[in-house]
Amino acid sequence: MAETAQIANGISGDKRYQERARRALPLLVRQAQAFQPITYSDLASELGMSNPRTLNYVLGAIGQALKRLAVDWAVDIPAIQCLVVNKHTGLPGEGVGWFITSLDDFKKLNRKQQRNIVQAELQRVFAFNRWPAVLEEFGLKPKPLDYRTILHQAASFVGGGESTHHRALKEFVAGHPDVIGLPSSVGPGETEHPLPSGDCLDVFFQDHDDFVAVEVKSSLSNTADVVRGMFQCIKYRAVMEALQATRGLAQNARAILVLQGEVPAELIPMRNVLGIEVVEKIEPC
Repeated sequence: MAETAQIANGISGDKRYQERARRALPLLVRQAQAFQPITYSDLASELGMSNPRTLNYVLGAIGQALKRLAVDWAVDIPAIQCLVVNKHTGLPGEGVGWFITSLDDFKKLNRKQQRNIVQAELQRVFAFNRWPAVLEEFGLKPKPLDYRTILHQAASFVGGGESTHHRALKEFVAGHPDVIGLPSSVGPGETEHPLPSGDCLDVFFQDHDDFVAVEVKSSLSNTADVVRGMFQCIKYRAVMEALQATRGLAQNARAILVLQGEVPAELIPMRNVLGIEVVEKIEPC
């Protein structure tokens, strides 16, 4: 962290990490206003960066800039860079050093204790109401989203029968939990698993008390169909967590969108602001 902080001297300047920091800060403000963290890899893809590791310099620059602004304003500005998390742990990387007393002490805590500390800082980020003014101070503009056309197309969908492409992808994922990061010990998933809402999941896995739903979209799916898949994931997760609550279980459900292709470039901001977990380029074999 010390090395990153030393190099990242703020977001003013013509170095590449500073230019990226100026592009990244409005995206983080967008995520804060949507109450949604973002993974390193997802932020990197939206910035057009091939290596998410270099985000440390970008986030360090943002942290330095906000620290200086906090002094100028005499206001406690929370660490917005803690919105950027590791997709496996759900925790920020070196960025935790911006809002804890001792990084070494933090590392000694168990994962649940670490998450509690991070969640407390995230709540401060979400509650801070001066992010638009922060952007204005740095001469930056918000990044509003306008998906009205594609959302209308998605809402106008008229269902048909299941294609052989969709069935092949669904059955492949059911038989290979590793493609979505689950251990093989979970066993094969159940296809067409019914929910109390009347929906059927393409694939359902249960890992002890954890529920995982998978919505698949084959290479035949167009952009509007991928949008539908994102919103289906939101619904499925909510229904599964409600189901867990009725069984006295911890509400710990995941809904994953599996694509045979890739997320269309124009939908990357939507994926990020909605916090959709996507696994791309899965080819049945």
